Amino acid sequence: MTAPPLSGPEQSRTVSRRGLLLGGGAFAGGAIASGAIVSALQGATSVTASAQPTTASQSRSPSPYGAHQAGIARPGTPQPHGLVRVFDLAVVDRDTISAALRSVQNVIERATDTPLHDPELFADGPGDLTVTVGIGPRLVRSLHPSTPGADDMPTFQGDDGIEPTMIGGDLFVAAYGSDPGQLDAVFAAIDNAVGDGGPIGSVRYTQRVYRGPGSGTIVRNPLGFHDGIVVPEGADELDENVWISDGPAQGGTICVVRRLRLARAEFGSLDVSEREAIVGRKQASGAPMSGGRLHDEADLGAKTPEGEFLIPLRSHVRAAHPTFTGSALMLRRGYAFDNGVAAGGTDGVADAGLMFICFQNELDVFTRTQRRLDEVDALMAFATPTASGTFLILPGFDSDRALGASLLG
Repeated sequence: MTAPPLSGPEQSRTVSRRGLLLGGGAFAGGAIASGAIVSALQGATSVTASAQPTTASQSRSPSPYGAHQAGIARPGTPQPHGLVRVFDLAVVDRDTISAALRSVQNVIERATDTPLHDPELFADGPGDLTVTVGIGPRLVRSLHPSTPGADDMPTFQGDDGIEPTMIGGDLFVAAYGSDPGQLDAVFAAIDNAVGDGGPIGSVRYTQRVYRGPGSGTIVRNPLGFHDGIVVPEGADELDENVWISDGPAQGGTICVVRRLRLARAEFGSLDVSEREAIVGRKQASGAPMSGGRLHDEADLGAKTPEGEFLIPLRSHVRAAHPTFTGSALMLRRGYAFDNGVAAGGTDGVADAGLMFICFQNELDVFTRTQRRLDEVDALMAFATPTASGTFLILPGFDSDRALGASLLG
């Protein structure tokens, strides 16, 4: 599908100050950036190592409570390990949804709330563990059809090859931490209460993920380029771009999940100059091909003396830039994955790449960028989507407000 050209107010809609400074995607050691999936594929975005949301918690034990769930805008340096699991509910009705969310909240509190901590579940304490919960479109439609999050994910280029079990889902749970054993314990408890032997539903799919070493937002991605998770700066930009501002989902956000298998061997076989032309940045330094250093803004108008653009027309940096996508700023939180050799593969192709996760207050913010990348981004030739979905990340909860209460009440 070819996206219509953007012009006038539509082109400039909510392109934030920070968004205009981004030269493309962010793919932090596994994080795809840019409103679209591939944005994360290359160190295409101008980011700063110190770029962190003002709401980020740098403590060792982030609180699970608040207006927003943990694991979205915090911490500033993502934990090195993650586990994502998507469930299907056996029945879609208010009682079943309520029971599922109540069970998951109970596990979260036992795992991450210091006063309620269950030493039998986590002998060493909560640490830096965070757990984030969302519900799929059919659940949202059953509760509030006009609420953000009720729309299914559109189909993009290459999606016809995704296994049906890797598309959509009813319940999204993502846990992150420094101890992989903690993540296993969390999901063992959730499985017992909800799915995979639990009384409410079943596991649709699971993906274990990891992030490269480093602090802040910048690391090398699996394709060898500098990349980082670009986040809105401060409460105002989070309010503008990430959090849903009113209605029963106020304080929540729309999550997009896209798993991308990367053709790392094919990409790596190219000359460095070819790889840099596809990305739009220097591999060694991360500087934009228009000149400067790693953190400098890409100059999309810069040309050679012969009149050729320094940043190629089909490069990822140019394709994903908000100037052309007309999209608002997204909060990206992506990780790398490696599942070994692809299932059923006879040619030794690795099932490895990026688990792209981003948050925004409208699904359209993501879809308009992804459609442009499908149309013009040369980097897309090296990415194959193998999972796709969107979820309404529920508003935060506390001792007086249960998870999902504003939609269930």
